[in-house]
Amino acid sequence: MIRVSILYPAQEGSRFDTTYYTGRHLAMVREKLSPLGLQGTLAEKGIHGGAAGTPAPFHCIGHLLFKSVDDYKAAMKAHGKALAADIPNFTNVTPIIQVGEMVE
Repeated sequence: MIRVSILYPAQEGSRFDTTYYTGRHLAMVREKLSPLGLQGTLAEKGIHGGAAGTPAPFHCIGHLLFKSVDDYKAAMKAHGKALAADIPNFTNVTPIIQVGEMVE
């Protein structure tokens, strides 16, 4: 199992529409990628940094679960451009993407 984490940095002057992201963007992700191996999605909204009262380093972190890297690559090849084209509808930051292998 792999987890693709998409991190949206909370930079000065940045915006992030959580309602759009959770209601429309993730719905689009599930619709397009589930037939291609997506096992599930998770989203976490930043509330503060490591110490209470400090700003969260990320507006949101989205997680996509796939059985394999090959499934993820095939899904992105098929629909990555369409999903990326939707990003300006909810944020003005460039996401950071990490693909990780679940080890526990």
